[in-house]
Amino acid sequence: MDFVFYFVFFCMSWWIILFIILPIGVVTAKKPEKGHADSAPLNPRIGIKFLATTIIAVLITAILAYFVEIQNFNLDFLKN
Repeated sequence: MDFVFYFVFFCMSWWIILFIILPIGVVTAKKPEKGHADSAPLNPRIGIKFLATTIIAVLITAILAYFVEIQNFNLDFLKN
């Protein structure tokens, strides 16, 4: 497989993992201020979530690349 395949796979998996990780550890205010949404998180910790998402997506992409390149796992059915 070429670099474009792995890059697209990484981007797609990154977004999916981000949406899985985003709600983890969210704490909302008991009495939100006027003009704020009731569901707005107090501390979203977005930087940590972006870092965790990137690490997990890199690991998944590396595992896929290992099986395709080293173990000769065939993904030709995806080209159609």
